[in-house]
This record gives sequence, C-alpha cells and structure tokens, in this order.
Amino acid sequence: MKKGTYEDQIRIEELEVYAHHGVYPEENEKGQHFYVNATLYTNTRPAGLADDLSLSTNYGEVCQFITEFMQQHTFQLIETVAERTAYEVLQHFPLVQGLDLEIRKPEAPIPLPFGSVSVAIHREWHEAYIAVGSNMGDSREHIAQALGQLQKNKDIRVEKVSELLETLPYGVVEQDNFVNGMFEIRTLLAPEELLQELHRIEQMEGRERKIHWGPRTLDLDIIFYDDLVYASEDLVIPHIDMENRYFVLKPLSELAPNFRHPITHKTVTQMLSELPVDLTEGNEA
Repeated sequence: MKKGTYEDQIRIEELEVYAHHGVYPEENEKGQHFYVNATLYTNTRPAGLADDLSLSTNYGEVCQFITEFMQQHTFQLIETVAERTAYEVLQHFPLVQGLDLEIRKPEAPIPLPFGSVSVAIHREWHEAYIAVGSNMGDSREHIAQALGQLQKNKDIRVEKVSELLETLPYGVVEQDNFVNGMFEIRTLLAPEELLQELHRIEQMEGRERKIHWGPRTLDLDIIFYDDLVYASEDLVIPHIDMENRYFVLKPLSELAPNFRHPITHKTVTQMLSELPVDLTEGNEA
C-alpha cells in the first residue's frame, strides 16, 4: 500500500471477546477476556458522499467476524491471534486495504501487579510489479504457467498483465531472444516471502541458476514493492539497474506510466524516454 493512498480510518475500540488462547492448559480450558482495538484503512469518501453502507465496510460485521474467529480457534500465543485475525480480516473485507490490530490480554498469568499485556501489529495489501522473462523452451507457455500460479495464490491478486514483447538478450548475448512482460499485483506477502514464492514458481518451470544473465526457462523479478527501498543479501528493491533496461521499462510503462521511482522520483515514462538510443533501438527483436 503506497504511502498516503488510504488515509481514512474506521476505528473499533475495546471490543470484548471471551476466547481460549494461551500457553497454559488452564487458559485453553477456562478461557479469558481479550480486548481488541482495530483501525481499518480504507476509502470512506464514496460511502460518505452517497450515504450508502454498501460502499463502505460494515464495522458491525467486522466486530462479529473478529469475535467469531477468535472464539472458533485456539492459539498459544497472542502474537498468533493477532497475525491470524489480521490476515482473515484483510482477506474477508475487500475494501480494507490495511489494518492496525491490537490484542490486549488483561488476565494474563503474570504473578505481579499489571494492567494488561498486548500485541499490536500493522498488516496491509501491498502493490508490487513483477517482471517476467523467458528464452528457453516454450517461453510464452512458461509465462502463462507463472501467471496461473500467481492467480492461484490467495495472498496474491493479479491486477494487470502487460502485453508480451520479444527482446534481444541482455548481458550474455550468445543466447536466444527473450519474451518479456510485467505483472501488477497486490499481495499480503512481505518482500522476502514474495521472493520465495517467485523462486518456487521459477523452479516449477525448470529454472536453473548457472550463468548470470544467462538463458532461463523463467525469470521473475520484483521491480517495485510499494514505495519501498530495501536491500538484503538476497533482494534489492527497486530492482538493480531497472532504469536502464528497456525490456523492463517498456512493459512497465504499459501498466504504470506515472509510477515514480522511490529514489530518483522519476516516472516510468521519464525513465523510458531517457534511455540511450543504443538501449532502445534494436532492443525489440
């Protein structure tokens, strides 16, 4: 979820739920009171202007949903209660784009004077752009299979798919031409989790990582993930050198021409227009 996209909030405070969560057997057997605070990030303007509940998220239904979920399941940790409850709310209520959730446990088995203990988390749907490429075997079929796998994952929603284009190889040039494209998705997966899912799909299509920039049955890369700037041992976002890659910028410009690079603040259209001539002419095979 890009910063500032959904600033409106629906707040639920001190929802009381009697449920059976805890590490100790007596907590699971006897149960105890939990209190839930939730902030739902959504766009309330359409409902506010039309005075129409169908255009909003019914907070009464959200309260009932949270209550029933917490009562129908038993977890040892309130961290798990919070994680699973937030996940189910985001899956069940399509207008809720993000969620702050606090689970408070005032009757926790602590042999000391205290008010309550709680776990507070923030979870949301994220916007990401995934570059796809292939130059081994039936490239278009590999890409179609990748799209199908993404569409099957309930933590991923495919919003848009670019046209495919054939391009000359980048880096190691003694190989077949590539078929490239771009997917726009929304996902509940964190960046590293999304990377793992993309690697799983690549492996299903026979991807072997032997030669850097070499031929491959399927290549799936995270180009943007919200406005995130991120680097780890295995992942860099925005994708390294994407601003110099025609086969990335061309399909990306079809889906998100005005998306701004979070570091350079240039739009995709600007980056594409600024590519040197030798990186654009002859790039399409």
